[in-house]
Amino acid sequence: MRAPETHLSHVDFTKTQLGVLGGIIVLTIDQINPVKVFLHVFPSVAPWHIVTICMLLSLYIWVTEFKKLLYYGVRIFFHSILSIFFREVEVIGRDKLPRHGPIIFTVNHANQFIDAVSLVSSCSHKVSYLMAEASYRRRIVGDLAWALDVVPVKRAQDSAASGKGKVIFTKDESLSEDANTLIMTVSGTDTAFTEHLKVGDKIRPTGTPIGVKVTELMDDGKMIVDGSDVPPEEYEKVFTKTEPNTYDVLKKIDQKDVYGKVLDKLASGGCIGIFPEGGSHDRTDLLPLKVGVALIAYSALEKDDLNVPIVPVGLNYFRSHRWRGRATVEFGEPIYIDPSTLKDYKEGGTNKRRVCNELLDRIQDSMRSVIVATPDYDSLQLIHTARRLYQRKGLQGKEKQDMARRFAEGYKMLSLLTQGDPPERWLDLQQRMIAYNKELRELGIRDYQVPGLDREKSDMRELEPDDVLGILRIPYQLVHIMLLLLLAAIPTLFLNLPVGLLAGIYSERRRKKLLAKSKVKVRAYDVMLTEKVLFCIVAIPSLWFFYFLVLFLFTDFDGPTIGLFIVSLPVFAYMGIIATEAGMVSIKDIRPYYRRLFPSSRRKLRALPATRRQLQVDLRAFIKKVGPALGEIYYGKDLNWQQIQERSRLSSARLKDMSNDDNASQESGDKKNK
Repeated sequence: MRAPETHLSHVDFTKTQLGVLGGIIVLTIDQINPVKVFLHVFPSVAPWHIVTICMLLSLYIWVTEFKKLLYYGVRIFFHSILSIFFREVEVIGRDKLPRHGPIIFTVNHANQFIDAVSLVSSCSHKVSYLMAEASYRRRIVGDLAWALDVVPVKRAQDSAASGKGKVIFTKDESLSEDANTLIMTVSGTDTAFTEHLKVGDKIRPTGTPIGVKVTELMDDGKMIVDGSDVPPEEYEKVFTKTEPNTYDVLKKIDQKDVYGKVLDKLASGGCIGIFPEGGSHDRTDLLPLKVGVALIAYSALEKDDLNVPIVPVGLNYFRSHRWRGRATVEFGEPIYIDPSTLKDYKEGGTNKRRVCNELLDRIQDSMRSVIVATPDYDSLQLIHTARRLYQRKGLQGKEKQDMARRFAEGYKMLSLLTQGDPPERWLDLQQRMIAYNKELRELGIRDYQVPGLDREKSDMRELEPDDVLGILRIPYQLVHIMLLLLLAAIPTLFLNLPVGLLAGIYSERRRKKLLAKSKVKVRAYDVMLTEKVLFCIVAIPSLWFFYFLVLFLFTDFDGPTIGLFIVSLPVFAYMGIIATEAGMVSIKDIRPYYRRLFPSSRRKLRALPATRRQLQVDLRAFIKKVGPALGEIYYGKDLNWQQIQERSRLSSARLKDMSNDDNASQESGDKKNK
């Protein structure tokens, strides 16, 4: 028997198997059953004596270890959820985790509550989370969070209120001491700053999720804010507008109690999971990180002398908003605080902000090292297409992630090297790959099916449809599909389909509602699977209870029969899911052959393999030409992605500074000429 994909090593799994089998043998043979031997030797001891003692000991264990047992029970429940809603969850880099002691897990937030489920199910450590208080108060979510010993955090954005009037931001050069400090003057129109704001509150202009802290209130129409935590791209996009903009007010929240609970957990050897982006989203890159994770790490070092390892966790989902998608959980190399920076942290002020921002940059680099970060969804699709065309053999999940990151980083480096003006050959390749993807979508087939399209008889123009059916063995495929659908029909119709349809409708309504409220979501696909899971957690037991009532009230079945039927429902439902998935796979496999029955599709299908081969040749030739300029991205085997991300960030910053200097020089020259 092969060891399952769990946290047990092969040796431990073998020991467990032998122990269980040995126990069964011992209990089966009366002569060596230890309990019966004991009762035979001491006839004055009755069986109920032993039962009573064992029950009392079991009760004691349950009472003293309740939260631990509850945690692992919830984790088993989460495992079952993932096995139902995902066809595959692959874990990469689990060997990089420290075996003992506290850990801070920094996780990208791409799939709402499913992110926590994925980490808990794939990590051998007991992980407590920081969760938004608004989510903690939700039924089911809050109950499961309590079982996981989650620490609720009150977020300012959850109680954000629209500010009165409109504002304009102006950078104050005299107060901005260095490159890490950004002080701005806020001028208001029809505002009442002194009435609605206090020093320490934040305001968030429309168009960005980033708020800036109020440091001085001058009057109702003017104040000073600190925007040092605003990323440069957000500053350029929102804070440099010359027209008045609306804004939200974010009240200051004291998080001392939260930090105290987190530090206590770390000091006792516990592990904390943090989503530094602050909220779930469906973008293809990280949101700006909140400073809280840096403050926690430095506070642990300052107060408890704990240099806690910060482990990045990359959650990569494929078709995550649909049933039976695929997920990859990747653990990166842990990073540590440089102890020499603790002195600057203790000094406070500008030095504290500087070292916290430097740590945040390192955390961001480490988190990008375990995901495939791209500017937008179209770029991500293009990168995955290029990866599939370039690879010469089937790849494992780890290899796929590595190659996709190489393409993503190479794409970014080429954009920087060409300064946004790529060569015609590159643009031509992009357009051809986009057209190829569009052709696949229109025909309803996948890229992996294309190489097999020209393995059948090539000249089919003179064949009748019946001949095509015979040659392509479609009757066999149809029989296979029908058998699978028949197997899945009863459990699907009576157990899965009603819940699935209602869950889809419910999740779509929730998606639209949350998209309207969000400042960062693109399509809000990140909430759909969570809402489906929450709906199913309530709907499925309710449906089973309904069937129980029907059998109990309207049939003459006895109790054991009804009980056996109800207990069997989970097995029937899961069998229906597996059979339905297999049937859908067979339908997808037969779709190219079905499309060949139509003359217009037949011509397109016949041309696709040649199109793909030519794309492969041109793509590989292009990469061979530009690859040497990319250095280790092209030549390296085992890459240190954290270092690569750090160099990429610094290179981007230098190029941007050079561009800004050039623009400033140009403006200065224009003024002199005038």
